[in-house]
Amino acid sequence: MEAVETTTIRKVMWRLMPFLFVCYFVAYLDRVNVGFAKLQMNAALGLSEAAYGLGAGLFFISYFLLEVPSNLALDRFGARLWIARIMFSWGLVSGMFAFIGPIATWTGLSTEWVFYILRFILGAAEAGFFPGIIFYLTLWFPSVYRARVVALFMLAIPFSSILGAPVSGALLNLSGAGLQGWQWLFIIEAIPSILMALGVVFYLTDRPAQATWLSEPERSWLQDRLDAEHRHKQDAEHFGILKSLSDPRVLACAFVYFCLNAASYGVAFFLPTIVKGFGASNVQTGFLAALPFVFGAVGMVLLGRNSDRTLKRREHVCFAMILAAVGVAGAGLASSPYLVLGLLCLSQIGVSATPPLLWPIPSAFLTGTSAAAGIAAINALGNLSGFAGPYLMGYLRDLTGNFTAGLLVLGGCTLVGGLVALTLKVSTHLETAASRSKEALAH
Repeated sequence: MEAVETTTIRKVMWRLMPFLFVCYFVAYLDRVNVGFAKLQMNAALGLSEAAYGLGAGLFFISYFLLEVPSNLALDRFGARLWIARIMFSWGLVSGMFAFIGPIATWTGLSTEWVFYILRFILGAAEAGFFPGIIFYLTLWFPSVYRARVVALFMLAIPFSSILGAPVSGALLNLSGAGLQGWQWLFIIEAIPSILMALGVVFYLTDRPAQATWLSEPERSWLQDRLDAEHRHKQDAEHFGILKSLSDPRVLACAFVYFCLNAASYGVAFFLPTIVKGFGASNVQTGFLAALPFVFGAVGMVLLGRNSDRTLKRREHVCFAMILAAVGVAGAGLASSPYLVLGLLCLSQIGVSATPPLLWPIPSAFLTGTSAAAGIAAINALGNLSGFAGPYLMGYLRDLTGNFTAGLLVLGGCTLVGGLVALTLKVSTHLETAASRSKEALAH
């Protein structure tokens, strides 16, 4: 059975993970490219730092409201069609940001309000994508593989910045057809999402039973292993949708994720501005802003693998969040550009590593539709700080003239989340029970 397991997991990995990686790459790029567009857009549209922060954060309000319904729809209609719908709609909306000025003229609204509305609609369009993929991975990978699998999937975040940041910086230098660089940035970076939506329809497989690219023994082994895990979890505790949404463990995971995302998005949306303040050009800003994510990618993979090896989930989450807290708060206190950038690299190790360390925790006790709802609830509640973090950074920047206060507050928030992570109740037994029953499945 070990040979079948190795072959099956390898096939599933190579079939799904590269494609899902590219999907999330373009998703995250469209979510945060507004940080680079800001370098020209604020002046072109007359946006203040606080207005920009509010608009950047409004994405997460609609994202929050529609996360759970979207994930339930994914469970109902299948990942293939629903993820394609999500990607196509957010690609269209993302491209519309290039035309904020004309839209304001046509509607009579201010450019601020058009920016707010489009960010809100973008959040609604993308709602359900990330938790949908996390849920989708639980349909294909046994528990003991999930931290490393989620880490591989979420490598798209640092890579979208490693590759996307220099590209975004370079696109700011484009002009033509009456459009400025920030407008071309939105248009060009929206196109891959629309094209990938078409690829999703033809490439993804909803469930293992439909995987014609696996042999019959491989399909049987994978389905039996996942069914065994499902039974072990249900025997331990049965969850309905409402119970999964109110379970203290789900809420605790959501709080930890909230604290993390406050720092993650609060820094990400202003990182190009921080780096630009070093005196860098647009292109240099792109390359320097990518550097923290190189460190984040390495930390994500190494800590994810170690978490699967030791199954000490909460200890890894706590450690990663403390790294993030020290880096973010330290960057607020440092004055040397080199030291600030170094501390932001340290913080990104923790920020990038925490989600793949955290997500296996709820998936260890949630199953089926309750897993779709619970995972979406954690992501939705956790991402509310994606509204609070950027708005706080913009407001405090306008108030004080620098980023020190904002970075200190976000660092403190992350530290609290790391300490709360140690209180999470994690059942290693449930994660390994099905693994220990492999021999039973063979008979």
